Amino acid sequence: MTSLKADLVLDAKGLACPMPIVKTKKAINGLESGKVLEILATDKGSKADIKAWAGSSGHQYLGTIEEGDVLKHYLRKSSNEETAERKHPNIISNAELEKKLKLNENIVVLDVREAAEYVFNHIPNAISIPLGELEDRLNELKKEEQIYVVCRKGNRSDFAAQKLTEKGFNNVTNVVPGMSGWTGKTNSLNH
Repeated sequence: MTSLKADLVLDAKGLACPMPIVKTKKAINGLESGKVLEILATDKGSKADIKAWAGSSGHQYLGTIEEGDVLKHYLRKSSNEETAERKHPNIISNAELEKKLKLNENIVVLDVREAAEYVFNHIPNAISIPLGELEDRLNELKKEEQIYVVCRKGNRSDFAAQKLTEKGFNNVTNVVPGMSGWTGKTNSLNH
């Protein structure tokens, strides 16, 4: 089974509704924005509950992995930065990127979301380099390539596009709105 790195693991095994949600709220409040929380639960209803709670609270439900009787739910804590204004001048829509991918243009899709986000759902052949690792992994990218940067809503990718441009990458484009609105092909752990 794929091993996912969570920043915090919450053990809610043996607890019935509403306790997994109560404990999840408390745990996520203590996390930094952008960090991933793994919730271990045995209550089968927790999958729908946690997904619904994440949607209503603004946090990102990444997915659930079932291992025997244990459900491993993954959430990413949202941040205030995800509503920040964009500054990188080169922007492309999801639809425009999808056209380029269908035409098999020689492009690089760089996914700067956390590894857990990428594992659950990503554009086929996208390179996963979480934003926090980008500076240390620049050598994995070529400065002359056409790079399209994606994240969940276009904000982390905006920051990554700015950073790449500062480091001498000349052909960098931010994809907006990113994976939150992606309707094209994806590779997913859940399929």
